[in-house]
Amino acid sequence: MEPSTVKTIEGALDPATVTMIRNVAYLVASILFIRGLKGLTHPRTAVRGNLMGACGMLLAVVATLWAGGIVSWPWLIAGLVVGSIVGTVLAVKVPMTGMPQMVAIFNGFGGAASFLVAGGELFITLAKVSAADAGAASIGHEAIHAQFTVAISLSGLIGAVTLTGSLIAFVKLAEYKITWGGKKIWLSNSLLLPGRHVISILVTLATIGLCVAVVADPTTSLWYWLLVVAAAVLGILITIPIGGADMPVVIALLNSYSGLAACATGFVINNTVLIIAGSLVGASGLILTAIMCKAMNRSLANVIFATMGPTADGPSADDVYAGKIKSTSADEIAMMLDGAQRVVIVPGYGMAVSQAQHAVRDLANLLESRGATVEFGIHPVAGRMPGHMNVLLAEADIDYDKLLEMDVINPTLDTVDVALVIGANDVVNPVARTDPTSAIAGMPIIDIDKCRTVVVIKRSLSPGFAGIPNPLFAQDNTLMFFSDGKKAFVEITAAVKES
Repeated sequence: MEPSTVKTIEGALDPATVTMIRNVAYLVASILFIRGLKGLTHPRTAVRGNLMGACGMLLAVVATLWAGGIVSWPWLIAGLVVGSIVGTVLAVKVPMTGMPQMVAIFNGFGGAASFLVAGGELFITLAKVSAADAGAASIGHEAIHAQFTVAISLSGLIGAVTLTGSLIAFVKLAEYKITWGGKKIWLSNSLLLPGRHVISILVTLATIGLCVAVVADPTTSLWYWLLVVAAAVLGILITIPIGGADMPVVIALLNSYSGLAACATGFVINNTVLIIAGSLVGASGLILTAIMCKAMNRSLANVIFATMGPTADGPSADDVYAGKIKSTSADEIAMMLDGAQRVVIVPGYGMAVSQAQHAVRDLANLLESRGATVEFGIHPVAGRMPGHMNVLLAEADIDYDKLLEMDVINPTLDTVDVALVIGANDVVNPVARTDPTSAIAGMPIIDIDKCRTVVVIKRSLSPGFAGIPNPLFAQDNTLMFFSDGKKAFVEITAAVKES
């Protein structure tokens, strides 16, 4: 926004002073963003980093609305109050199992906000050009310069893809089902279209063509909105085939998309703080996406264009489990733990579903009080979003030093007396090492099968997101405790106390 167009709310400050105050606020907000992002790299400083980022965004929003004279103070305060109430309710009501879905929705809202703001700015600019052509002003067609047209096309493209891609990710994560012909089917899978690869190619070409049209002829707003529609369809077509096992990577990638869309919109409206914030989110999202892909030993292209799932010639569950599964009880597990010197707990999505993190902490504390060493093996893609297990265990006040990454804990797992696996499946499946034809072949895993005794806590023998059986469950040193995760740990803790 140019200084000459700035309007103060009460007329007490001249435009130059208002612009200076706004720019200083933007600088402080940018510093808070950077410091907040640095704080998020470690659990001990994550809360402080989150607060710093939130304060930076609050400062940026207030400075933008005040400096532009867009709203009066009563309306600004009312908006802050309403937003704070909504945010507080969501923070309290949404369970940890719903956080991945919530993150997906936030990404989608960010994309929608970006292409809507860019569209609004295009409308205002075209109105100015129209007035100039009518002799009402001296703006002219030069107001629509190359930076504006390129940025607005990128904002519309990335923002719309982010919106619909995030909505599909939300559907997959929420596992919505509908009844059709008396059978329950996954809503996300029912959206798969025959010949979708050809359709995706055609929509991609159409989207590229519309981007060129927006840059070549920005005076026709129809091109922009057609681009938004085509990009929205493209977002759906790209995200639908991606399997549930790849959702952590998809969430990180969509997070990056939302930041890139915001950055592009910042160039559209010449807003410095939006460019900086969008760049930070976009870059951090891409880095996190690369880390997640490395943890799965897969390329980003393979994640996007290939679905993780069972191969047609893979072994069936009956072949893997028949006559080999050994069940156990809480009392038997307590006897094994009674003489254990080192215990490792490997959490997975099952822990999140059962909200067992506090019960896990209670057992860990009890074992440590009896002289055992208790550690946690954390796989980067365990759960449904990056850092899912870390957040859950931090919520239960478990010391972060006890959370050992896969590369750190793997070399010493052969010295572990008892390993407790709660709800994890694919991230401890040894076929990743032994079967080159498996859907998870080559994926780094936690080598829990090398422990002296393994106890797997699951409700059933159902497969993980990859949809393949896990031979770990049938190993000679593995015992299965079929139960809800929280209930199982409560029973084990009680049995250990009695012993």
